Amino acid sequence: MSAETNNDIHPEVEEFLNSDFIPSTIDLTVDNEPNQPLPAKNEDKDDFDRLLDEFISSQLEDCDATQEETLELEKNKKPLAAQLNDNVDEYVQRLYAEERQLYDAYHNFTEAVKVLAQQADMETPAFTLTAEDLYPRYRPSRGQMINQNVLLGWDVMLQSQPTRLASLPAQASDEQILEFAEKTTNESLQLALISYVEILIELEGCEIAYFQRKAKAEKRKIERRLYEEHQERKEKMQRYIEAIKKQKFPIDAERLIGNYFKTARKDPVGAQKMLENNPATFSPILIEKIPARFFGMIKPKPEDGIKINKEIGKFMKKLKA
Repeated sequence: MSAETNNDIHPEVEEFLNSDFIPSTIDLTVDNEPNQPLPAKNEDKDDFDRLLDEFISSQLEDCDATQEETLELEKNKKPLAAQLNDNVDEYVQRLYAEERQLYDAYHNFTEAVKVLAQQADMETPAFTLTAEDLYPRYRPSRGQMINQNVLLGWDVMLQSQPTRLASLPAQASDEQILEFAEKTTNESLQLALISYVEILIELEGCEIAYFQRKAKAEKRKIERRLYEEHQERKEKMQRYIEAIKKQKFPIDAERLIGNYFKTARKDPVGAQKMLENNPATFSPILIEKIPARFFGMIKPKPEDGIKINKEIGKFMKKLKA
């Protein structure tokens, strides 16, 4: 039983997320002594690292799920689990529709199996899943618990009803199981079989709902990150613009920084070099705004623009905004 999610991000979004606001080149070098053998691969360490990564990832997913579930509870004015005081009936009554249907099917299955165990004078299995485990929402880890409990139930069913279940086809489909259940005369076995099929159906529904919630949460995270990075970009651009204006350079600061950032998204290294060596590429030097010298007697010339262009480049190279 599985559900797939589409984690593809639109190319423009991906480009935006991967872009650097102020490009920089970092040279990372490692001095290695010659003729030194590479360390041998440690399989045990690799397995440990993999398991550790999986554990951390699982914990982070649980954290995210808890946050989303808390927000959903607040929105729907439902109490937190800690506020229900271990009241089983209250947990059951407050489950969402998908989780309630799954719990009812699971409860019917386990109760039927217990009766089968008593009829065959067998030890009653210890079923571990409770309504509290499904509150407020289903998670894949709960599905694993249910699968383990269902296997315990099937062990009892096969040992207590070997003759009847011998005629059930191997790898039977849901339809075949339901048809078989209709014909059996043992009511507890009939309820266990029907409830088992219901568990499979409700599990699939809960998994689909879980991944839909997860996809929506991921979308919100991406949108929030986009907004935050967009705001950061705007603020950084404004700091650049204000720093240039403060120096009273004869150049359109908004145009200079706007064109620089636009170019930097596609070619950060090239844009940075251009900003430091020839900023006039992004916005021309305004010759008419260069102050005249000698009490206004000597008007600015193109050569003065070249000089100002170099001054702006040096300033931008040192600027930390």
